[in-house]
Amino acid sequence: MKKNIKNYNLEELKEELKSIGEKTFRAEQIFKWLYCENVNSFDEMTNLSLDLRKKLEENYSLGLFKIEKKLESIDGTKKYLFNVQDDEENIIESVLMSYHHGYSICVSSQIGCKMGCTFCASTGIKFARNLESGEIIQQILEIEKDSEIKISNIVFMGIGEPLDNYDNVMNAIRIINNPKGLNIGARHISISTSGIVPKIYDLADQHIGCTLSVSLHSSNNKKRGEMMPINKVYPIEELMKACNYYIEKTNKRISFEYALAKDNNDNLKDAKELAKLLKGMLAHVNLIPINKIELGKYSKSSNENIIKFRDYLNNCGIIATVRRELGSDINAACGQLRRQNLKK
Repeated sequence: MKKNIKNYNLEELKEELKSIGEKTFRAEQIFKWLYCENVNSFDEMTNLSLDLRKKLEENYSLGLFKIEKKLESIDGTKKYLFNVQDDEENIIESVLMSYHHGYSICVSSQIGCKMGCTFCASTGIKFARNLESGEIIQQILEIEKDSEIKISNIVFMGIGEPLDNYDNVMNAIRIINNPKGLNIGARHISISTSGIVPKIYDLADQHIGCTLSVSLHSSNNKKRGEMMPINKVYPIEELMKACNYYIEKTNKRISFEYALAKDNNDNLKDAKELAKLLKGMLAHVNLIPINKIELGKYSKSSNENIIKFRDYLNNCGIIATVRRELGSDINAACGQLRRQNLKK
């Protein structure tokens, strides 16, 4: 079976080329063809010898995807369903969003998810496997080519838990971040986690400079445990200890994701609990009007409650904003399109 050449960061590719009897400087040339030129075949790498191109073709793949489906919202958001071409059910989602500061992409890190969050459309669909580094990157390359744009911001907030696929995600970031790769700065990359505590410590010690987003959704263990089973493994006390370590180690602000569900976690009492929990932390709260999913028990909070919740936090000195809703007419929330496609 051919190896995906996009699984190698630059240093690894140099060693790989050396192992097949090639000069290491060829790695930078190949990187340029992969990430600057976004080629579809090794034959397009015209500054490589015919012999090397043949060797690459025989031993490696470019890990190309097939676009299974593409939907475009009235607000310009595009949702892609990709077939990773190893199994007809191994499909993933990526979302392209347009902002005044440029284009952002929300990428998947796994095919399916093990976390079981009760408000997420990825729950209830079987977990298949982790995505390889090259498969994470390919989402970016496919969308750049299809939409004829350059992506400036990357969010690891699609299907899957990024810190449950830690090594592949970290390696993908090295390639994305490399000036000879996709050349997207670490401050333009955000990693979202449901709260895998040991990996938050590892991430802090890596000093990669990315933004960390933590899915919190409640400030007490009972309520959060009902929404997020991972809270039974890593309760809020352990999670906050890890978050404080991350802030101390990196001097970077954490963004806490808080999905507001009607009559569940959206009242003033919840806001007071959250303000108390985050008091004094270098933190930002991203309030998310929750998406109603098929068979889900949660529904979107009222606009009045969302604004009251935000204003209370801001009045307590905690920066809180309401996430702009994008792509609601095309089910752009994580997992919805994949769920529909697998049902068909």
